[in-house]
Amino acid sequence: MDLFAHLSLGLETVFQPINLLFCFLGVFLGTAIGVLPGIGPLGTIAILLPVTFGFPPEASLIMLAGIYYGAQYGGSTTAILINLPGEASSAVTAIDGYQLARQGKAGTALALAAIGSFIAGCFATLLIAIFAIPLTMLALKFTPPDYFSLMVLGLVASIALAHGSVLKGIIMIVFGLLLGTVGTDLYTGQARFTFGMFDLAEGIPILGFGVGIYALSEILKGLEDETPREPLKTNISALLPSRRDLREAGMPILRGTFLGSFLGILPGGGAMLSSFASYMVEKQVSKRPETFGRGAIAGVAGPESANNAGAQTSFVPMLTLGIPSNPLMALMVGALIIQGITPGPNLINEQPSLFWGVIVSMWIGNLMLVVLNLPLIGLWVKLLSVRANFLYPAIVGFSAIGVYSINENPFDLIVMSVSGAAGYALSKLDCEPAPLLLGFVLGPMMEVYMRRTMLLSGGDASVFLTSPISLGLLIVSAIVLVIVLIPSVNRRRAEVFVEED
Repeated sequence: MDLFAHLSLGLETVFQPINLLFCFLGVFLGTAIGVLPGIGPLGTIAILLPVTFGFPPEASLIMLAGIYYGAQYGGSTTAILINLPGEASSAVTAIDGYQLARQGKAGTALALAAIGSFIAGCFATLLIAIFAIPLTMLALKFTPPDYFSLMVLGLVASIALAHGSVLKGIIMIVFGLLLGTVGTDLYTGQARFTFGMFDLAEGIPILGFGVGIYALSEILKGLEDETPREPLKTNISALLPSRRDLREAGMPILRGTFLGSFLGILPGGGAMLSSFASYMVEKQVSKRPETFGRGAIAGVAGPESANNAGAQTSFVPMLTLGIPSNPLMALMVGALIIQGITPGPNLINEQPSLFWGVIVSMWIGNLMLVVLNLPLIGLWVKLLSVRANFLYPAIVGFSAIGVYSINENPFDLIVMSVSGAAGYALSKLDCEPAPLLLGFVLGPMMEVYMRRTMLLSGGDASVFLTSPISLGLLIVSAIVLVIVLIPSVNRRRAEVFVEED
């Protein structure tokens, strides 16, 4: 089958009434939870994962995917209007988006964010469609040492592209890898670091850990803010950007699209890292870097394009390699496994309607998002008026329901609570949770591939250097790590994320 035949199969799948409905529900819910600060797509997918059991796998994955990339659209609304990112990947957008809103250009900022996200989303989906089959063929040639080295590159990339101290990023990676070793050893059957608790026999629950680190810790940080944020009182009726604004946003949108598309494919990439990296690039290439932090259009258009492109291309390693590039993709893997489907190189042959249906649904979903976001900005603003003393308990309640409903085990709620407190403490120490979560998710798989490699090679570690793919990935990892440790580069990374008053 050629590309057009594959896309025709995807269109046929998406335009089934139930799949079209679930696509709309996904992007609508994604936008709504992107607007509301706190819960994020991780908690929402955790809540809805049990609901998907009774539906076809195509409809389920289309909806969950829509929630993920839809949240990238919605997160920009709160970031621009009240300087409070609804989604972590929109944190960069708040820096210049809120300043534009204070200057009476909220409508322009919102429109450019939507336009950039739409262009990036469509382009990223096109890349997935074009390169899906070649990447799948390449994945079939991967050996255990190649998979291990690929994950090493992902961990190094998460350190290089995350903001903050490189040393703290490495510490978070190591901490995540250590947490990933908790549970029963796959080869010996011995319990490791369970402290005699049967609930830890299968490891720390990913849902409870992820929801606690992100959703619960964000609520705890929000509670310490004694000055409640109100929606910005400004005119947002003028949503059509001027020609000058479009010209100024054109190149940042293109750069953000390409950058996000590339970073999303890497294990460790995704929406959040793409948006931060785009902001760094735009600030470096700008002829007026002093405008960043004071209302630079490029500071909104570039990151918003990058985070949407990164969100969609992050499906590539999950669908073609079976490797989640971030915790959200780990939930997607869980959703497929629950449906009796194994993600990986054989997915495109065993489940072609699912594979191509999800890809084509991203085009349809992006079109729905443009139609939803701009006309319904008034609704999203009203949604923001919900008082924190109602909103935060509701978020905690929904998160707890989602975490508990997976295994119906109260221990998962304990994990969520402890992880939330730990995430809050880490934020006070300026430690970013993304490397921690990535190390936690990839750690067990890295161990499996490393031990499998050592068994096959008879304990000869040189096999990691004799495999051409593995050697190439390790060389790239070493180069990236050396570059980011250069003092001048490290200082520039720190300067990128400083918000100017």
